Amino acid sequence: MDDRRKKLLKLAKKAGCDALASFEPENMFYMTGFWGDGSAVLEKGGRATVVASPLEAGRARQEAPGCRVIESSDVLSETVSCLRGRRPCTDARDHRTVSALRRKMPGILADPGPFLGARVVKDAEEMSVLRRASRLIDEMFGLCADRMREGMRESELQALLMSHAAERQLFDTGYRHTLNPLIVAGGPNGALPHAQVSARRFRRRDLVVVDITLRYRGYVSDATRTFSIGQPTRKAREAYDVVREAQVLGLHAARKGARCSEVDSACRRHIASRGMEKLFVHSTGHGVGLDVHEQPSISARSATKLKENMAVTVEPGVYEPRRFGVRIEDSVLVRDGPPSVMHKFTKDLVTV
Repeated sequence: MDDRRKKLLKLAKKAGCDALASFEPENMFYMTGFWGDGSAVLEKGGRATVVASPLEAGRARQEAPGCRVIESSDVLSETVSCLRGRRPCTDARDHRTVSALRRKMPGILADPGPFLGARVVKDAEEMSVLRRASRLIDEMFGLCADRMREGMRESELQALLMSHAAERQLFDTGYRHTLNPLIVAGGPNGALPHAQVSARRFRRRDLVVVDITLRYRGYVSDATRTFSIGQPTRKAREAYDVVREAQVLGLHAARKGARCSEVDSACRRHIASRGMEKLFVHSTGHGVGLDVHEQPSISARSATKLKENMAVTVEPGVYEPRRFGVRIEDSVLVRDGPPSVMHKFTKDLVTV
């Protein structure tokens, strides 16, 4: 935790600040170990304070050892008191909070940059949690291979997977842009990259995209496999093979010093060479960590260079409208050489 706070203060100093005030739970957790409603203040020298309501203060004391915990029914005013005499930076995003802070502290900088920048490169503890989460997700792909069958509903498979996940302390990320914890998309639903889980039953020759994005001990792991109900059509099989080959090329490119755009290009060029460029409709990947989508973006527009121990996804896909979709995704740790792929479940097409 001390090293994380040092990183945060170093980046704050570069931004012209000598203290940090976090209101976002991901950043509060990174700074203190407490995930909840309130704020966290980090001062020069590394002293961290959690300001929490009476509803949250007891848990804050348990989860943020070594931090001062202030119990208050007015979190904002107490946070300002902690920052008096400082030049703080805050990650606050909502207009009400930012406006109130600026009224009381006109010099405050509202910029999430130092927080997001500190989280980009993972430490040993973070990498260990991510690896464990990835192994648990691999178990869930194994469950798909064992239990998926013709006639099963997408929603039925999701329920089975989430029950398995909850027993192993894997939970929904709370991602705001979906109504479901997972993507389970069979046949034509798979052509929608962000399909909502439905009551549709799997049919013979369907491809089924299963995208599992879950949180374990605060951290998000993200992986996708595509299964087949019986033998797929010739075109679906061809698309699967192209995506599989593209992902191998993307993984090979995802190494220390490479630009994110180069990883995207490695996948995109291959898919284009097979005449499917218009069917690859999203970027190749993104960072993972305390959020579902973190820095860096693995996209054609990103000139960011990968650093060792960044955690990113490589997830090319092909989507044939109203027919099928294919996506293959791994969360990986960047290395000086080939990345460490955290998911071990096969990427050969599994037919059930």
